[in-house]
Amino acid sequence: MEEKLNIKFNKSFGQNFIFDTNLLKAIVADGGVNKQTEVLEIGTGAATLTKEIGLQAKKVVSYEIDKNLEPTILNTLANSTNVKVVFQDIMKESIENIENNFEGEYVMVANLPYYITTPIIFKFLENATRLKTMVIMVQKEVAERLVAKHNTEEYGAITAVINAIADTKITRIVKRNMFIPAPNVDSAVVRIDFNKQKYEINNYNNLSKLIKAAFHMRRKTLVNNLKSSFNLDKTKIDEAFIKLNLSPSVRGEALSPEQFVLLSNLLFN
Repeated sequence: MEEKLNIKFNKSFGQNFIFDTNLLKAIVADGGVNKQTEVLEIGTGAATLTKEIGLQAKKVVSYEIDKNLEPTILNTLANSTNVKVVFQDIMKESIENIENNFEGEYVMVANLPYYITTPIIFKFLENATRLKTMVIMVQKEVAERLVAKHNTEEYGAITAVINAIADTKITRIVKRNMFIPAPNVDSAVVRIDFNKQKYEINNYNNLSKLIKAAFHMRRKTLVNNLKSSFNLDKTKIDEAFIKLNLSPSVRGEALSPEQFVLLSNLLFN
């Protein structure tokens, strides 16, 4: 397949492409994309997903770091008049510049490179102002972390941070043999719908810092992690724990996203 398309894969960019049209259509459908939807794609790749998004969406802006793919991309998108490809590292692009591509709210649909999944999620989670939904293909174990419940092994900082302001669900599992070249693991598509009114959050940055601190050393108690990360009076921590009916020996993974919100509001009011 790669010889036919004349693609030279770049392992350093974690390139794994999908050519199955039915699967590509299904991923676009998972995002609820229609003729009113403006879409951001990260990782144009061979542009097979880009092309399918373009067929359904009002507008697509796709970022690709690998300039060597330009001939393949231009060929695949020859008839896609509503698609703009930006050859740039999206991690080096400001959210403001990215969002200036869109008139209003937009949706992200992306087969994210494995090596940069978490940084991309956090970049948009903490800075985007008009992103409505993310539909991202990630490693299956990462997907399971994103949708995990508290008090499970998979539950971590990224789970709590996302689920404090969004609703997450796995929409489909994608077997490794669907990719060219085939990776060593299966993937999954996760849909993240942002809902900033899900809980009453006094300060999202404080909440995010608190959650990251809570999981900094998983084996330490939440109290110890908070004391070592913030210059907080122990009495204030104790009072907050009593109000929320939390044990002094509780660990971070025992708190639900809602409990983290309540704790953050009490500690940083």
